[in-house]
Amino acid sequence: MNMTLENLGMMGGMTLVTGLAFLGPVLKAILVVVIGSILIKTAKKILKRTLEKTQLDPVMHPFVISIANILMWVIVVMMVLPVFGIEATSIVAVLGTCGAAVALALKDSLANVAGGVLISINKPFTKGDYINNMSVEGTVDQIDILCTTIHTVDNKIITIPNGTLSNSTIINYSRSDLRRLDLKFSIGYGDSIDQAKDAILAVAESSGLMVSEPEPMVGVDSHGDSAIILVAKLWVKTPDYWDLYYYMNQNVKEAFDEQGISIPFPQMDVHMDKTK
Repeated sequence: MNMTLENLGMMGGMTLVTGLAFLGPVLKAILVVVIGSILIKTAKKILKRTLEKTQLDPVMHPFVISIANILMWVIVVMMVLPVFGIEATSIVAVLGTCGAAVALALKDSLANVAGGVLISINKPFTKGDYINNMSVEGTVDQIDILCTTIHTVDNKIITIPNGTLSNSTIINYSRSDLRRLDLKFSIGYGDSIDQAKDAILAVAESSGLMVSEPEPMVGVDSHGDSAIILVAKLWVKTPDYWDLYYYMNQNVKEAFDEQGISIPFPQMDVHMDKTK
């Protein structure tokens, strides 16, 4: 009986020692996690304030903060695991292997992320710009880290991966304050070129949309099969581009009609040989 009590006492003591020995690392781990959590929250607030003062696109702020948050927690975990006897080198090896596998599986998504970063840094366009990437054109509604949303003139919403956009030729129609409007008009070979040129310029000036500098220009573009082709190069404020475009096409036709200037249609002269 005494031996049994003595054995129980020894077992209880060993259990207590083992529990205290295990409790020590657990308390250390908890302490590291708590302190790490506080430091991470503080670092994220500082990072957020710093990003707001930089030229980095606001779209990128949550992404940068999220990446920083993940990296900081990885550091905390790597500080905690050695407390339980797990070597840091093993952790790094496992993380490296997992990272390579994840990168391979998500290579397309990572390409889009990289594209989003490049767009935010280089700023080929911003929200509200009217762009064309040689396949789609419209107004930029939103720029996310993975894709860009474009609103077309016929009210379609198109989502384009940033990886595609960053590797495309982008035409930004909104970046400059002025755009040049190029229009072509046909007149008959029997009509006065100077009269037609004056009529086109008069219509442009009457619109109230054309700017005087740079100076507008109207000239002969080519001699067509059945018409003289005149080209008008007019400068206009970017928001007024389409208004002037439609105004010119309608009112030049009316001005030509009033002044008796013909707008010829394709025609062919046929010569009959009466000797046969």
